[in-house]
Amino acid sequence: MFSSRRFIRSLRLAALVILLAGVATWFATGRHVGWTQTSRVTLRQDEVTGIEYPLREDTFVAGLEIPAGAAVAALVLAGASLLLRRRPTHA
Repeated sequence: MFSSRRFIRSLRLAALVILLAGVATWFATGRHVGWTQTSRVTLRQDEVTGIEYPLREDTFVAGLEIPAGAAVAALVLAGASLLLRRRPTHA
């Protein structure tokens, strides 16, 4: 069995990794400050007529719920590590 101190440290490390992964995913995919998008519309111009038309491209752009969800998960793990640290007191 491993010690409680080691388990607490691993919970905190997991919380940090989850938080950093969520923020890194958000930054790497475009830092969209709305909801996650799975497609993007771009305007293209027809070479012959010069008319612009919308073109939908399949892409993933992470929204704010990705780092927010990662922050919630990290807080839960960090909170669990704080609860495990306390020793019961006997009267």
